[in-house]
Amino acid sequence: MEVVAVETKKQINAFHKLPFDIYAHDKNWIPHIKQDIEKLFDPKKNPLLKTGKAKRWLLTKNGKVIGRIAAFVNPKYSKQFKHNTGGLGFFECINDYDAAKLLFDTAINWLKEHDMEVADGPINFGEKNMFWGLLVENFTDPNSYGMNYNPPYYQDFFEKYGFNVYYKQFMYKRAVKEPVQEIFARKAQNIINNPEFHFSDVKKMSVDEIAQNFLTVYNSAWGGFAGFKPMDIRTAKNIIKSLKPIMDKRIVLFGFHNKKPIAFYVNIPELNEWFKYVNGNMNIIGKLKFIFAKMLVKPHTMVGIVFGVDREYHGKGVEGALIKFAEQTIAKKTEYDTALMTWVGDFNPKMLHLMENLGAKCYRTYHTYRFMINPDIPFERYPIVQ
Repeated sequence: MEVVAVETKKQINAFHKLPFDIYAHDKNWIPHIKQDIEKLFDPKKNPLLKTGKAKRWLLTKNGKVIGRIAAFVNPKYSKQFKHNTGGLGFFECINDYDAAKLLFDTAINWLKEHDMEVADGPINFGEKNMFWGLLVENFTDPNSYGMNYNPPYYQDFFEKYGFNVYYKQFMYKRAVKEPVQEIFARKAQNIINNPEFHFSDVKKMSVDEIAQNFLTVYNSAWGGFAGFKPMDIRTAKNIIKSLKPIMDKRIVLFGFHNKKPIAFYVNIPELNEWFKYVNGNMNIIGKLKFIFAKMLVKPHTMVGIVFGVDREYHGKGVEGALIKFAEQTIAKKTEYDTALMTWVGDFNPKMLHLMENLGAKCYRTYHTYRFMINPDIPFERYPIVQ
């Protein structure tokens, strides 16, 4: 077996082709979009490469590609921790532990050469909403857009090599018509009956209005948490503009108190209900397929990418009232019948409890692992959010 660095166009194509071999007989697998992955390794498109580094490799045997892996050094990520922390991801491998071990050795040694003491994986050289975590439960549903999907034997590979579970990630699902629990419903009704509160989708809002409302709720919902940095209006506008091509304004919801935005429930259509027709490549042909898919296929699943409430209003029924509003509008006036929630870490018991109270069921579990490159550093689980 031989490990080679990915440098040429041919090697890049081989990097993306391998999953099609690994999942050739798996009807649930939907390939990631090639361009989504490539921009992470392009200095012109990924600003993290100004201070960080990324490298990827292929593993070959008798001239055939049988594995791949990438490793990342991201100062922005590392500074969250006490020790220099790198990452690895985009791991794919045939069912052969010796092959997997060679890939892990390659990535870990590269991280060690760059003074990393800890390695997390599988993670992304970017935001946590994409390509993050190893699937360990539920291999029978198609993967959601941007979420990893892998064979069950990958878990054995990671744990045999010495990776420990740093935290678990739970994805939740609920029927749009599913009622919230009774205690939530009572509190929600008090909010609904109070004329000072109202809820709305964003069909009549401009991009600037949506961005300003988003900014207000985001900063008030997460302000005060350790390490939190307030969002500015430029970032908020960029987020909303990036969502515009796929946004369905009927499923982006806000809650207001005396016209002040205090809550949001931002959903997008499940993009993989369209992307499954483009075969993982948004080239000219893929874009045409995507356009036709959007014209002909109406997604029945929406993905909640963010749900938040101003901390001053926690526990007062706003969360339930927002979900009740979604039930009355989305369930009755759109084709969506299922809502997925972006993953929640096991370190966030308050949000886990909220998911249960909203009637959501955990349907998929991921692990983010940690490997101690420096064996003198004791392993500790990710701290519980207070």
